[in-house]
Amino acid sequence: MSGHALLSPSSSERWINCPPSAKENVGGDTGSTYTQQGTDAHALCEYKVKKALGHKVCDPIPDLEFYDEEMEECATAYCEFIMEQVQAAKESCPDPLVLVEQRLDFTRWVAESFGTADYICVADWMMTVVDFKYGLGVLVDAENNSQMRMYALGALNLFESLYDIQTVRMIIFQPRRDNVSIAEISKNDLLTWADEVLIPVAELAAKGEGEYKAGKHCQFCKIKATCRKRAEYNLQMAQYDFAVPDTLADDEISMILDRADTFIGWVNDIKAYALEQAISVKQYPGFKVVEGRSNRRYTDTDAVAAVVSDAGYDPYEKKLMGVTAMTKLLGTKKFNTLLGSLIEKPKGKPTLVPESDKRRAYAGCYFINANSATKPGVVDADCQPILDTSELYSGIYGRASINFYAFNTNGNKGIACGLNNLQKLRDGNAIKLTE
Repeated sequence: MSGHALLSPSSSERWINCPPSAKENVGGDTGSTYTQQGTDAHALCEYKVKKALGHKVCDPIPDLEFYDEEMEECATAYCEFIMEQVQAAKESCPDPLVLVEQRLDFTRWVAESFGTADYICVADWMMTVVDFKYGLGVLVDAENNSQMRMYALGALNLFESLYDIQTVRMIIFQPRRDNVSIAEISKNDLLTWADEVLIPVAELAAKGEGEYKAGKHCQFCKIKATCRKRAEYNLQMAQYDFAVPDTLADDEISMILDRADTFIGWVNDIKAYALEQAISVKQYPGFKVVEGRSNRRYTDTDAVAAVVSDAGYDPYEKKLMGVTAMTKLLGTKKFNTLLGSLIEKPKGKPTLVPESDKRRAYAGCYFINANSATKPGVVDADCQPILDTSELYSGIYGRASINFYAFNTNGNKGIACGLNNLQKLRDGNAIKLTE
């Protein structure tokens, strides 16, 4: 497909939430390494699925710039998933209609809008639309996904007169995030959404009208660094003026948590934009461009190795590959066969996430934040003092002596936990605090 529609499905989350942003982003997609990776992965997926369906297709691998073993495994997993969908459709319909990389037209609802669906299957009353996502950065959910709904509308436009479609199933297949997200909507509800939400907003967006609105949809917007509405949205955080956490109400903390990542992203966008402008022509009061810090490096690694070897030393270090690198070396299947019994996944560090996160709530154990103004006593299993601090790390098993007490500070009341002494019982798997 050549060119991009002004009101494309892939950018619909942004222009539905912020209609004027559509025209602000004309020519905004200049391409990137990640974009090309996604394009290559889609080409490989298309080839594998069409080949599995018995079509005559040319192998695209020689022309793929970013083809590697990970892409091969992801495309193979996608192909296997699609063939499972085809087989499931045949159980209820002897001759389902299967389409791969199908061009769709949305002009019935959105002027001059078009796109391409990765996979469509029509089987009597059920239509399934699958979208392959190769990206790692954003976990994509099929529920209330405007891109998927637009694909579904485009497919309905082609086939609703030929098939008695009652329900649409939308599936996101995102292998690098181990994410398969499924949502269903009735045809009537989908058409109602199109009439009441999509059409009115699309008309505003096509004219560059409507209200600017900031939110998580700003992430891929061309003007995100200079947008006044986004600045106003994020500067609402300033009202808290670096307040101490225990002086904030619960609903204030919830609001800050909800906007924290967006706020940090906005600040980083401002810094990146300002640097780009300052390098060219702009001067910002109180700031200047300087040469950043850098690390020393070898000018000729082969020469360095030869000199050190001649001096009687071994210039190379040898260490065991990490799990990810070893998986790429062996391939997933061989890795699981050879090393499956030698792999374990320790319990992750407690992390606070929105309720929409699909992971189960922390269960089967308690997380208690205990602290002390003085250094606690630390002993081993035999009650002997531990002097070597390397013996203590996140992930060990042990006992803690703690005490609970009530507090009432600046109107905030609750129960806090104090730390007295610690006893290490045995070693465990170290938990990286950055995970």
